[in-house]
Amino acid sequence: MSIEAEFVRVAINDLEQCCGRIEACVGKLTPEQVWGRGGENQNAIGNLLLHLNGNVRQWILSGVGGAEDTRLRSQEFAERRNIDPAELVARLKAAVREAEQVIHGLSADQLMERMAVQGYDVTKLEAIFHVAEHFTGHTFQIIFATKLLTGEDLGFYAHLASR
Repeated sequence: MSIEAEFVRVAINDLEQCCGRIEACVGKLTPEQVWGRGGENQNAIGNLLLHLNGNVRQWILSGVGGAEDTRLRSQEFAERRNIDPAELVARLKAAVREAEQVIHGLSADQLMERMAVQGYDVTKLEAIFHVAEHFTGHTFQIIFATKLLTGEDLGFYAHLASR
């Protein structure tokens, strides 16, 4: 397997794993918990789901894939309509599936192509790495919030208990 194929495989795997963990977390929460916030300077889980969706669409679908950039980033954080959590998860999963289609099979030369996104001049590899890293960071925020709200061990690392 080539380095570029392995990079793409790992990026896709990370996005899928995080998406699954987010879905598990949201499934344990009420809509009020998904949209709750401790203060105006904090983001609700619902806002983070909108934000991740926007980030994937802007950086991968638009930046790497060439689709039109229609993102309105500030609205991701301003939203207060209490959109159904299942709909938010479905939107996020759809964005990840579309991103996977865009990055699957990119060659080394394509990964090294430069592009502009959010005012940054980056390679497509950098853009994909940014999205995977960004997605992971917010996933762990959602996991932490879910643990605080439910008091549960979510079991994501249960397989390590016997080691």
